[in-house]
Amino acid sequence: MTMEIVKAKTSRDDKQMLGFMLIIVCYLVVALALPLYAILSKSFKNHDGDFIGFANYLEYFSTPALTYSIQNSLTISILTMVISVTVAFILAYALNRSCMRFKSVFKVIALVPILVPSLLPGIALVYLFGQQGMIKSLLMGYEIYGPIGIVISEVFFTLPHALIIITTALSIADSRLYEAADSLKTSKIKTFFTVTLPGARYGLISAAFVVFTLTITDFGAPKVIGGGYNVLATDIYKQVVGQQNFEMGAVVSLVLLLPAAVAFFVDRLVQRKQVAVLSAKAVALEPKPNKAFDLVMLGYCLLVAVFILGILFTCQYAALVEFYPYNLTLGFTNYQFDLMDGGGWDSFYNSLELASWTAVIGTIMVFLGAYMVEKGKGFNMGRGLFQFLAMLPMAVPGLVLGLAYIFFFNSPNNPLGFLYHTMGILVISTVTHFYTVSHLTAITALKQMDREFESVAASLKAPFHRTFRKITVPVCLPAILDISIYLFVNAMTTVSAVVFLYGPHTNLASVAVLNMDDAGDIAPAAAMGMMIFYTNAVVRILHGFLTRGVLKKTQLWRIR
Repeated sequence: MTMEIVKAKTSRDDKQMLGFMLIIVCYLVVALALPLYAILSKSFKNHDGDFIGFANYLEYFSTPALTYSIQNSLTISILTMVISVTVAFILAYALNRSCMRFKSVFKVIALVPILVPSLLPGIALVYLFGQQGMIKSLLMGYEIYGPIGIVISEVFFTLPHALIIITTALSIADSRLYEAADSLKTSKIKTFFTVTLPGARYGLISAAFVVFTLTITDFGAPKVIGGGYNVLATDIYKQVVGQQNFEMGAVVSLVLLLPAAVAFFVDRLVQRKQVAVLSAKAVALEPKPNKAFDLVMLGYCLLVAVFILGILFTCQYAALVEFYPYNLTLGFTNYQFDLMDGGGWDSFYNSLELASWTAVIGTIMVFLGAYMVEKGKGFNMGRGLFQFLAMLPMAVPGLVLGLAYIFFFNSPNNPLGFLYHTMGILVISTVTHFYTVSHLTAITALKQMDREFESVAASLKAPFHRTFRKITVPVCLPAILDISIYLFVNAMTTVSAVVFLYGPHTNLASVAVLNMDDAGDIAPAAAMGMMIFYTNAVVRILHGFLTRGVLKKTQLWRIR
């Protein structure tokens, strides 16, 4: 009798969970699958909406100026990938395998670029190496506008992403392997190539693909510092905004989607082949002091810190100078955004609203969706579809998603057309764009919980929502808070996912930076960019302080 009651209760819970899953699947279909179909359909039509087959594609590939952008994008992405992964690896090696001082300080500095929009390093490079740059002579006659400026900006932008992945890979090491190498009198160099690199290879490969994808899909840096060096991301913007050629914009978007999607799916295949590096008998590696090595690593970290902080200090200086280089008086004139063409202070407040809604709504949706996938029973086909849709946004560039939203939500036959140019569509776009990383974070946290929790709750006739509220959420609270801050920060800094979607009353701070830079108001653009940075920094600090007490109350079970 008891088993029958449990089965009946479990069946009822499964139906409720299926209902929630269907709601979120419907959201992903409307917010992702249908817009992508709309952009694909648009690429096969002419201005009048008539089907013309592959004519747009033939026109695109027969235009040298457009196809040249493919080569430029690949060149920039590969160069950035090599430089950024190399710099990040040495930095991660210094933080994990040396005994130098101030490790925590350097790690915080290295992660700072996550808090700024990708346009900001380009603005700093203009002030440093532009026509009237402070240290223009260091380029020895080379031009900062073009591939040099884009690569430097992208390295700044992608470095923390590569560092996080590689640091995780290097932090997992078995000291017994190094002890064995020492006992065999293996040289340090040979140990590095036979033990260290193989142990971190999956992290390096993953970091390389992440950097490649971020670079080839980035719009901010090429727009600000690219000059006449066209890449795929800027081509989409020019086709849509400059020429109002939406059909060709759709074609370029799908061309950009291809390398980003390939890089993403290859990365996923590589990660599936990854095997456990640590066994149950493994001994954690503790670095040994080496004065010469530690000094070299300290010097390297100082150089990276100077590079990152130099970009930020340059932007802050530009934001405070009255009129560089003619009037170097410091003041707050450039913060009078209401006098500029970028959107005024309202754009900053709109970004705060967008980030707040994205953090709240996105966190709830992501965690509920991950819970349905990980803890649900049965419905294997539906869960598989959901998992596919949840992973898909990572492979879709922000500009492609934004343009797809134009074609889908602005269609006269779409009953959801009322969302166009509203805060609602900006929230939907941002949550969808950053859904995958948040989903993986939630899945990772939920995998740490034994399924026995649900079985015991079922035997006690407790409904799944009570188990979810009383056990699952408190246990996974650290991951939930991480998801919320991740969504908030990215909502403040994103440009590509929203540049086509804002309206007269929903302009955003990151877009205001772009608009002011286009209008020649570079100093106010730097000021708005720094406002985004300071907002994200303050929110992160407050997030840390406010959650520390909460975590102490809900995570006491972790302390033994």
